[in-house]
Formats: sequence, C-alpha cells, structure tokens
Amino acid sequence: MKDHNQFAEDLALYAIGALDAQSCPDLQAHLATCAECRRELESLRADSALLALSATGPQPPQRSRQRLMAAVASSTEKPRIVPSAPRSGWPRPRWLFWTPMAASVLLAIFVIRAADMQHQNRLESQALQKELQQERLEHARAQEIVDMLNDPKAQFGTLVSKPLNAPQPQVKTIYIRDKGHVLVWASNLPEPPPNKAYELWLLPAGDGKLMPAGTFKTDWRGHGMMIHSMQAGVKAKGFAVTMEPDSGSDWPTSPILLAQAQ
Repeated sequence: MKDHNQFAEDLALYAIGALDAQSCPDLQAHLATCAECRRELESLRADSALLALSATGPQPPQRSRQRLMAAVASSTEKPRIVPSAPRSGWPRPRWLFWTPMAASVLLAIFVIRAADMQHQNRLESQALQKELQQERLEHARAQEIVDMLNDPKAQFGTLVSKPLNAPQPQVKTIYIRDKGHVLVWASNLPEPPPNKAYELWLLPAGDGKLMPAGTFKTDWRGHGMMIHSMQAGVKAKGFAVTMEPDSGSDWPTSPILLAQAQ
C-alpha cells in the first residue's frame, strides 16, 4: 500500500473537485483507512471555501469570458490518453499549489480597495466644490452690499407705517438707479402669515405705475433683509410695501402697509 504522503497532490485536487471518485480509486481506498488524510482533506476543503468567499472582485473582461467558453467547448472532445510519468516519492508542497490562486485573490482585493478609495475621493471633491461655490456666492452678496453702502450715487430711504405705531415698523432702502439694484432691511415688522410675503414697490418719478421690486419676509423678531435686481435707469420718487403671495404680484392686491415719507 502506498504511503499517505504520496497522496498529498491528489488529495489537494480532490478537495477542490478537480478529481472525482472514479478517477482515483487508490485515493478512495486510502482515505477509508487513513484518519490523518481524512483530516487533511477536510482542512483543504475548508481552505478552499474561505478562498472562494474572499475572491469577489471586478467582472472579468469579455475577452476572458470568450476564452473560457472556448475552453469549455474544447473539453467535450475526446481527450488523448497520455501516459503519466511516475511520481516521485516526495509530494509537491501545498504552498506551491495555492500560491497562484492566493496571488489572484490578493490582486482582486487590491483592485476593489483602490476603486473604493477613488470613489470616496470623488465624493469628497464634489462636496468641497459645492462648499466653495456657496462661499463664493455669499462673498459676492456681501461685496454687493458693501458697494451699495459706499456708492456716492446711492439713494437712501425710510418707509414708515400709516398710521404711526409704537414701536414703529420700518423698512430702509438703498437704491442704485444706474444698476437697478435695491437693498432692503426691515425692523419691527410683524412676521407675515403662511404663504404670504412682503413685496416692495418702486414709485417711478412722474405718472408711471408701481413697479415690483422683490419680495421679502421677516423673522419672529421683526427683522428681514433683501437685495434685488430690476430694470436699470428707472428714476424713483419713493418705495412702498404691501402684503402679497409668496411668489409676488404684478400689481398690489392689498392696501399699502408702508410708504416712503414724501
């Protein structure tokens, strides 16, 4: 009877399904009498299962799939029987059998981790770009307010309620006619009802009709602020405020709440 060490290579192939029971009767007979080889077989099967679970990687290219299908098709042809060379008394070490498969698994894991890192870096880059864009918008808005305050052509105004109340609601305006920009900030002005907003109206010089100049809301403290762009070059003799729907109106739909003192 062969020594069990001489079955090491067949045992590894048998563990991964490369040999069936009919092609290795000597191995079957040896396993029935050798407890050590049976334990080795179970260990090899366990290692093979763990290796298969860890080998999840990216989908192989179409070219590899075509080669695989061609190999499967050729396997249906009748194989040539070639006499095998006698095995030596020393079995091939197990680590030589597993080394190519383990290297493939490690390469697949490296590719997956590299793809994950690239995806994470892309998400972080998009978040930083969005944050930078928001900061630029806020900076531009702040710069526009500073420019309006310092513009020598700025037209300042204060709107008061009719009749006067205490504390007195106020809406202050800065209007730059050449640019068509108007800046508004309100104080002591009640918070508007749901689905409602305050709308500012420009009173053109002469007999022109009221022009909508943007909507704004106030908070629970009565404070509010707005910067609005409209048609440039319109000479204004004053401004007024009404209560309108959130989306604003083309013409006042409610009484004037505040008007610039004449």
